[in-house]
Amino acid sequence: MELPRAHGGPPLRGILRASPEDFFVDEDISFAPDGAGEHVFVRVEKRGANIDVVARELARFAAVRAEAVSYAGLKDLHAVTRQMFSVHLPGKADPDWPALSHAEFHVLDAVRHSRKLQRGALKGNRFRIVLREVEGDRDAAEQIVDSIRTQGVPNYFGEQRFGRDAANVEKARAMFQGRRVQRHERSLFLSAARSQMFNAVLAERVEKGNWNRPLDGEVWMLEGTHSIFGPEPLTPELNARLERGDVAPTGPMWGAGELRTREAVADLENSVAARYPELAAGLASAGLRQERRSLVLRPRELELRSLPDSGIELSFYLNSGAYATVLLMEIFDYRGQI
Repeated sequence: MELPRAHGGPPLRGILRASPEDFFVDEDISFAPDGAGEHVFVRVEKRGANIDVVARELARFAAVRAEAVSYAGLKDLHAVTRQMFSVHLPGKADPDWPALSHAEFHVLDAVRHSRKLQRGALKGNRFRIVLREVEGDRDAAEQIVDSIRTQGVPNYFGEQRFGRDAANVEKARAMFQGRRVQRHERSLFLSAARSQMFNAVLAERVEKGNWNRPLDGEVWMLEGTHSIFGPEPLTPELNARLERGDVAPTGPMWGAGELRTREAVADLENSVAARYPELAAGLASAGLRQERRSLVLRPRELELRSLPDSGIELSFYLNSGAYATVLLMEIFDYRGQI
């Protein structure tokens, strides 16, 4: 699906991920370790390393089973990333973590905590991304960055969500028609189908210019949370909260049950769902319930900086669940590994 841009199209062209160092991610978990307990939180910096390889190496070094190691979320492979792992070491002394030597990662620090690190226990991620051989209108790019600071960008699911060559949506259709799949594949295909429908609704609203503006029957999400409220009449106070970025309109994560939205929003969402009847029916029959996701992604700490040799560095912070590539595509027409 070709996703419409919200800020007039990217004014710059460049190469993304010319090297792993050009895509740096620093994970921000949702709490601070308390300094005591059966679990060791090990923070590592990895370069182009598969996360499961790192987890196995940590388990081997600590002389525990692989199941004793956990992490909050997946990270980009073709990148340099800083990420937390937890290792369950009840009644055992800490290994000499700095002595762990591996070609693809090294340990930054380690601290004890009372509980294991659960999947999804993320607040967000800091990014520092460099594009090489950049061409185009840099003044226009600065203007877009200024607009993004105040308006945000459409909170699309990134292309990573859909698998190689975006094939997972078609595989979801085949699954809904009865094709048997492995358990881990089922989750991937359901996510791709849901994301396709969400992106289609959001793309429709971007085309109409109301992706970050209220329509009748809107359901809202509080910024930085998954808490939703509405529909309710649009008031000056609610509109002011939207302008400040405290709340945002939402789109459907499709499943069984009725949409919570009403009036114009429900009409739009149902009309999009009618274009994907097999996905809508398959998601409902899979036991997923209707949920909501913010239509607006508001990056923080957003800065654009020129580098020598036609490079540009973009740095920013995103809440968990957001995709850096959907911010990049508003500014850059990029090529390279995703």
